Amino acid sequence: MANPNSGASLVGGPDGTKRRVSYFYEPTIGDYYYGQGHPMKPHRIRMAHNLVVHYYLHRRMEISRPFPASATDIRRFHSNDYVDFLSSVSPETVAALSSSAPGSAQDSTSSSAAGSSARQFRRFNVGEDCPVFDGLFEFCQASAGGSLGAAVKLNRGDADIAINWAGGLHHAKKGEASGFCYVNDIVLGILELLKYHQRVLYVDIDIHHGDGVEEAFYTTNRVMTVSFHKFGDFFPGSGHIKDTGYGQGKYYALNVPLNDGMDDDSFRGLFRPIIQKVMEVYQPNAVVLQCGADSLSGDRLGCFNLSVRGHADCLRFLRSFNVPLMVLGGGGYTIRNVARCWCYETAVAVGVEPENKLPYNEYYEYFGPDYTLHIEPKNMENQNSIKDLEKIRNALLEHLSKIEHAPSVQFQERPPATDPPEEEDEAMDCRPAPRIWNGGCYDSDPEEDQKSQNEDSNMESDSLADSEIPQNHNDT
Repeated sequence: MANPNSGASLVGGPDGTKRRVSYFYEPTIGDYYYGQGHPMKPHRIRMAHNLVVHYYLHRRMEISRPFPASATDIRRFHSNDYVDFLSSVSPETVAALSSSAPGSAQDSTSSSAAGSSARQFRRFNVGEDCPVFDGLFEFCQASAGGSLGAAVKLNRGDADIAINWAGGLHHAKKGEASGFCYVNDIVLGILELLKYHQRVLYVDIDIHHGDGVEEAFYTTNRVMTVSFHKFGDFFPGSGHIKDTGYGQGKYYALNVPLNDGMDDDSFRGLFRPIIQKVMEVYQPNAVVLQCGADSLSGDRLGCFNLSVRGHADCLRFLRSFNVPLMVLGGGGYTIRNVARCWCYETAVAVGVEPENKLPYNEYYEYFGPDYTLHIEPKNMENQNSIKDLEKIRNALLEHLSKIEHAPSVQFQERPPATDPPEEEDEAMDCRPAPRIWNGGCYDSDPEEDQKSQNEDSNMESDSLADSEIPQNHNDT
């Protein structure tokens, strides 16, 4: 068992300032289940939280249970008909649709209703990749509620860093689900931040392109999006280096297209100079970091070769700028490594270096045979040549040279602040009791299994209009 005072403090190092960290966690999040064989497993968030507690990191943070986002909150980005659909659809709806398939006995009325339901499923892209499961809308409310709560904490100045590992669902579009994502908590959180902050920087280190967030803010300079991702024959198929934004948003979308085998040194060699330049030129008032863990080595759906330390170096670097920072989850499908990564990144946020040897915990057997916090990268070829990386870096720095230095915004009245009732969860200070799922195996497939990639390419949806983005109260 780890000592509550174990873990060397980082205070006094290059980034020696303590940070007030607010951490959002919904205790029921691990109960949601996409279905047997589906790679997305919310249980990984519970596993990460379990490690956080056993490393006693929770004693260094404010722990909050997020208030569920309301349908009205979600409609600030998503279309009314899509939200109505998500809030009403259920596995029973799917079962009824199946029972009314061609050849079954049904009257004309039920046939017409079934046809309408089938059209809705296609229209909203709900099906195999984005299945309907028990508590779907409640799951979306919990995820979005954590990111909204995190934004409110930062807006109030009650925290320097706010964490929501249940967030980061970056593929969801205004009117459709995509890539295992239904509600785009990131866009909702950024819209909340824009009430108080003139410029928000969004950085995405998930192996998949952050298409939903980029699309939402493609035509504005209030939000800069920077996505580091696998590019090519890979979901969602977007994120070309030439995709840089449109209109007022021209050059405020940066895409870093990468090949298989990306390792720590290569990633750091791109990430740090690009983000350094972004921070100097754009001067964001708040930063949102999506920490999708499918860019880790050995991920079930990924093809990068990052270690936990290499992944967390992105958070460590952004933390050093001492700008209000929202930290979110995202992808990650080898769940034992997701838990390791998000636990370690929680430690980086609070400023400690945890022991590599894992404390005994309720999911200890998941982490065998080494039972360590860190993972060793695989022996795989890095298909990102030094020459190619240099070209990418130079091209992006050239894009950044074309933007307005720290763009200001028009003076307008600030929209009403969101003030959700926050429920402190007293039980979170205790180690969670073991939970047993009896509906299927939560563990990731063995690493040697063939990687599955079932995600369909996304359909184009409307960009968030500039008029929907809250204008900041103060001009620079």
